[in-house]
Amino acid sequence: MYSAPSACTCLCLHFLLLCFQIQVLAAEENVDFRIHVENQTRARDDVSRKQLRLYQLYSRTSGKHIQVLGRRISARGEDGDKYAQLLVETDTFGSQVRIKGKETEFYLCMNRKGKLVGKPDGTSKECVFIEKVLENNYTALMSAKYSGWYVGFTKKGRPRKGPKTRENQQDVHFMKRYPKGQAELQKPFKYTTVTKRSRRIRPTHPG
Repeated sequence: MYSAPSACTCLCLHFLLLCFQIQVLAAEENVDFRIHVENQTRARDDVSRKQLRLYQLYSRTSGKHIQVLGRRISARGEDGDKYAQLLVETDTFGSQVRIKGKETEFYLCMNRKGKLVGKPDGTSKECVFIEKVLENNYTALMSAKYSGWYVGFTKKGRPRKGPKTRENQQDVHFMKRYPKGQAELQKPFKYTTVTKRSRRIRPTHPG
């Protein structure tokens, strides 16, 4: 014969259910999204429009700018040096960039030994870097292929190997600077309108 559960049993069941709900809520509040963000940062966005910028990267340690001298890379460039002017292609999502010397047209890359080299073809993932803005407002460039390896230079402007770099080292900290007398290389966006009278397309510039 079936007997209804006692009040004590019901109370225990309610208590256990409440404890379970509390644990679920606590777990949701303490979710670590860093892994998700890291994975999304690594994902390339092939749909959004690419952005192309021209600037220099000032090295915090050498006090000079990164130079792409063909296959050789250094951080000894003066402000405005033609080899220090970099064309940076970035996705609108993902913070992934490819960096090319404007003068030599060689790409900044990191090989499997962690050495910084210049390559004429930048399609390899070794030439893709994840741009990180640090708490001190400097920028760090981590290899998209070799996680934890950064672009870095010594005080004399010599490249450091990726395995010897860390995000908190001054050697991997850079500041973006536009070359002297030059603005960002980005064409202004133009709107077009069609009038009822002429039906002709007329370019207009945003005010």
